[in-house]
Amino acid sequence: MKKLINFFKNHFKKEFPIDDADAEDLRIAFKERYYHFKLLLNANNKALEIMTDIEQALQGKQPFGMSFVKGKSIAVTVSLLRLLKNLEQLSEGKYNQLYDRFDEICNKINGLIEQKKEAKDERFIIPLSAIDWTMADLVGSKMANLGEILNKVHLKVPSGFAITARAYQYFIDHNDLQMEIDRRFIATDITDMESLYDLSGDIQKLIMNAQLPENVEEEIRKAGQNLEQETGGPISVALRSSAMGEDMIGNSFAGQYRSELNVHMDNLFQKYKEIVASKYSLNAITYRLNKGIRDEHIFMSVGCIVMVDARSGGVMYTRNPLDIIDNSVFINSAWGLPKAVVDGSVDCDLFVISREGPAQISFKDIKEKKNQFLCFAKEGVCQFDITGETKDQASISDEEALTLAQLAIRMEQYYGAPQDIEWAVARDGTIYILQCRPLQQMESVKMDYPDEFTWKAKENVIASGGTAICPGFASGRVFIVNSPGDTVNFPKGAVLVARQALPLWASLLNRAAAILTEQGTFAGHLANVAREFKVPAIFGLKDITGKLKNGLMITVDTNHLSVYEGEIEAPFHAEETGRSIIEGSPIYNILLSVSKHIIPLNLLDPYSPSFKPENCKTFHDITRFAHEKSVQEMFNFGKEHDFSERSSKQLYYKVPMQWWILNLDDGVKEEPKGKYIRLENISSIPMMAIWEGIVAVPWDGPPPIDGRGLASVMFRSTTNRDLEPGIRSAYAERNYFMISKNFCSFTSRLGYHFSIVEALVSERITENYISFRFKGGAADSHRRIRRIQFIADILISYSFRVEQREDNLVARVECFDIDFIIDRLKIVGYLIMHTRQLDMIMSNESVISYYRAKIDNDIKNSVLAKPS
Repeated sequence: MKKLINFFKNHFKKEFPIDDADAEDLRIAFKERYYHFKLLLNANNKALEIMTDIEQALQGKQPFGMSFVKGKSIAVTVSLLRLLKNLEQLSEGKYNQLYDRFDEICNKINGLIEQKKEAKDERFIIPLSAIDWTMADLVGSKMANLGEILNKVHLKVPSGFAITARAYQYFIDHNDLQMEIDRRFIATDITDMESLYDLSGDIQKLIMNAQLPENVEEEIRKAGQNLEQETGGPISVALRSSAMGEDMIGNSFAGQYRSELNVHMDNLFQKYKEIVASKYSLNAITYRLNKGIRDEHIFMSVGCIVMVDARSGGVMYTRNPLDIIDNSVFINSAWGLPKAVVDGSVDCDLFVISREGPAQISFKDIKEKKNQFLCFAKEGVCQFDITGETKDQASISDEEALTLAQLAIRMEQYYGAPQDIEWAVARDGTIYILQCRPLQQMESVKMDYPDEFTWKAKENVIASGGTAICPGFASGRVFIVNSPGDTVNFPKGAVLVARQALPLWASLLNRAAAILTEQGTFAGHLANVAREFKVPAIFGLKDITGKLKNGLMITVDTNHLSVYEGEIEAPFHAEETGRSIIEGSPIYNILLSVSKHIIPLNLLDPYSPSFKPENCKTFHDITRFAHEKSVQEMFNFGKEHDFSERSSKQLYYKVPMQWWILNLDDGVKEEPKGKYIRLENISSIPMMAIWEGIVAVPWDGPPPIDGRGLASVMFRSTTNRDLEPGIRSAYAERNYFMISKNFCSFTSRLGYHFSIVEALVSERITENYISFRFKGGAADSHRRIRRIQFIADILISYSFRVEQREDNLVARVECFDIDFIIDRLKIVGYLIMHTRQLDMIMSNESVISYYRAKIDNDIKNSVLAKPS
């Protein structure tokens, strides 16, 4: 900065004035420099905006995907490159070393983002008899668990094989799909459900239209033939998703991908592609976004197992998912295929098996089961009505329930943790294990409510009953969902109300305050995901869709299994529901790592010897360095050229002032002749606002100093060589405005106090900003810091964002309209004049209070007073 200021010391002492032609050339050159300066400022502001976007994302309040990470990284890189190109033009390549730092930082960021995952094993097909848990990265957790149960636990599992992650990767690469998928994600607003809905359909269509590589088709065909030979005849199979990361604790992906049941062998290729495409169902996309899981790291393995023509099926939990201390086994059962239970589409039976002493049934609830899913004669499954006495009978016998419980306990003992198990009983009574994954449990949260709440709530009960699926207390307006199209219009904070607890509704859990359904159990897919997202839910509320109307404000209380009319305040601290759980996720951690190369600011002091290109460790450092040097270069242009009065003019306000004006473009109404410029000739909106603040209230002079304050000032003055006679000192320098009509950069040195104000004021609200830096003082460090806090408190009360470091203050306000920005500039101008030397009285609380009251009064009644 001293170099910048020294330029002006002898600026008006050139011996040989230039002729008009040369002056015109210089004026054109100066305009060109200002053009690059404006472009640099635009690039700098854009980079800072992107950094703010990244910081907001890291708060974890909204989900984001790798498209956000990549998009913001690319955008900030482009802004930095534009900034460097324009700095190069301003400085004639003086700071080109910054390109080396820029390249190094880019390489580090790219290394974090472009982490390509490869399937290490080259096999496309692996038989289930050869699979165990160690192959989870190749066949997915679902098939790895099934192989483990078959080969290590030695329980009955249908025969089958896995189409591996390598086959998936080969299929995607063969058709060059991943790059196109990434492009579409980057171009999509992931906060808009309609956009996500369209994205989902487009990508699934892309996959369905792609051609399976011939060698993958051949391997699948051979595996199917081998399976038929193994089982002794023509068979139908179940094709089930087994993606990387599926069926993991905390990331179950329950019901988010597709399964195809009762598939003929000659239709394997088409159904395989449908399951691969289901990776991009709306449910799956929103689940990954909310969980912060990288799309390109999810390889879709597919399990192909012999179809079990089930007499009964269901899901069992080896412990109570809603009470971590309850070790009972919970079995949900229905007639036909277990699809009815996991989809939450029918009522089902419940058996609770106690482990205390000999295993025994401690509770049994047999429902009326009106429907069942069965294998269709040709292909696929259909829902059939249940008639006669069968619908009221238990779907499994007590003996089968006890046998299932024994199998469940055996599996829990093997895995060493509670399990969520899907099972089926064949027509011949054979029990098959179809799926096994870790069970996520929650603590029981039964609350004792105050009597006054209980009485008040009873008056507002609309519905009660059902089963608590996830504990909680939440309010919101009713939104009844009936079809996939309803997901597009679902408002954030609404209560999701549905007839069936379908997995389809999982895409809304990040936006729902609570869930109410007429059917469904705590063993279904939607129940699992609701617990993962901690969304209060009650299933099995009879006729709830008939009792509620869209838009009605209600309160859901799972503790009392009640729904109240109106918004009722929780009688206890209710945990926030429906929140994003992205913090700590893989994508969140990638953005966090990337941000460490973008956001931190290490170059804080432009006067420090370390303020050099080689010390730029982040993009923020580069923007800080480039911005500082660009301002210097604008002034230093006059050093090498006899631009004299054509560059800077001394402000004449009643008398000549120690303020110099440098017109960058259109900051004056007409070019002044001579050495002075008068205030009425200045058209710069931000400069005039600052000046109005400076002169709004006459300065009363320095405040009275107590003994300690005087001693502090004397000590600082006697130890500061800048105040010695004969030594060049920045403390005696002039004050400068660089102006255009909408822009102003103001540098002021008043004694020990150094201020920089930069502002852009225009009709475009998104471009408007004020940046204010204040540093210095003559008192000791403690008083200077208190003075900074004093100024910060005032600025914060007027909507500035403030950062403090010792006696250095940086304040910023942005994206407000012209009137707002102008008023804030007036306040800044006033504070520059009226807070100097206040550091000397910062040990006297009564004097501090006096000046705070005076400043508040001045700002209200003078600085911001509107003409009457």
